[in-house]
Amino acid sequence: MIRIVLDTNILVSALLNSKGPPAEVFLLTVLEPDMQLCVSGDIYAEYEEVIRRPQFNRSDSEIEATLRTIRERGLWIRPTEKVRACSDPDDDIFLECAQAADAHYLVTGNLRHFPSTWATTQIVTARQFLDAVV
Repeated sequence: MIRIVLDTNILVSALLNSKGPPAEVFLLTVLEPDMQLCVSGDIYAEYEEVIRRPQFNRSDSEIEATLRTIRERGLWIRPTEKVRACSDPDDDIFLECAQAADAHYLVTGNLRHFPSTWATTQIVTARQFLDAVV
């Protein structure tokens, strides 16, 4: 089982462009039986807050369906350690989840905000992830 943490920018990109690599990554993480989307309460709250922003112009039904999919198919993780390693402190929640889940990948559109690896987690772009697993 490949455990994956998705940065919020991957989820937003997937919702804005259903044909791009982020959408492919999101679908793989929630539909493929050998892949597991890992999500913490803090990450879920950020997903919800961001995708509800008016500038993304998503319908209530699309938002609700996306959040329901994450709730039902995600593996819920409770990080036990605080991390301070990202250039943007708001991104530390993704490392905390990845560490607690012993995730294989953290997929992001902002590599510069993260260290190149974290424990056993590879931090990659959507394209890099697809190249590695598909």
